Amino acid sequence: MKQIQTIKEMMEYADTQRQNKRTIAFVPTMGFLHKGHLALMEEAGKHADDLVVSIFVNPAQFGPNEDLATYPRALEKDLDLCRDMGASVVFTPEASEIYPEGFQTYVELEKLPLHLCGLSRPVFFKGIATVVTKLFNIVKPHVAIFGQKDFQQLTLIRQMVKDLSFDIDIVGVPIVREDDGLAMSSRNKYLTKAQRPHALLLHRALLTSQEMISSGVSDAGEIVAKAREILASCPDIKIDYVSICDLLTLDEVDSINEPVLMAIAVMLGKTRLIDNKVMEFGA
Repeated sequence: MKQIQTIKEMMEYADTQRQNKRTIAFVPTMGFLHKGHLALMEEAGKHADDLVVSIFVNPAQFGPNEDLATYPRALEKDLDLCRDMGASVVFTPEASEIYPEGFQTYVELEKLPLHLCGLSRPVFFKGIATVVTKLFNIVKPHVAIFGQKDFQQLTLIRQMVKDLSFDIDIVGVPIVREDDGLAMSSRNKYLTKAQRPHALLLHRALLTSQEMISSGVSDAGEIVAKAREILASCPDIKIDYVSICDLLTLDEVDSINEPVLMAIAVMLGKTRLIDNKVMEFGA
């Protein structure tokens, strides 16, 4: 396994692999890897000859008061995990390599960021779209793997790939959860022992909502109200949003008569948690 830190070397590697008719699967990450990331790598191995993983904490997607400086990092452990998963290359650029002095070109989508996380994190998806575009141009993958835990991000990237005519297949991988149902996230490290049980309320709210839909409740407002009630049972939880929306546009729906996305974001203490579930109509 090679660790590559410069754009020039990464592009040369990708060019050589393509010239040798080898396919590249790409898993972009911000590091502090967990089983969710490993599931992405495992899926990537089914789609291509070579696995490239990037580890880059992207400053462009963090707002002024967010956790860029304290975001958890464990590079040596991450490299070992990538090696165990059969990665050919781990791309670990410095921020100055991706955003050199004088950088001024950003990628933005018009509509998809105006929902869910984009409402409270206005720079987030501009930063995501920009760094993913750059990484696609540098790594030159045939296929890229993303987790469905970040459903809005996955939807945005699929739209961007379509709009900008990237010749890349985008594969989504289901949420990987802890045994108790908590969606795996690098930020779970921030949770205190006392907060950890309260974090499970997100998954409980989603499961209760699916039960309501399965029992015949179709009014989205009624379902959202019940989910908010479950979350509000913990006084330390501040709700950012609870939304039931269209799977493609992310526009909120009033009535459920087909599969929809239910997405939740909260602050539990100082930790931002997100979770979602595709709600099956009539399930």
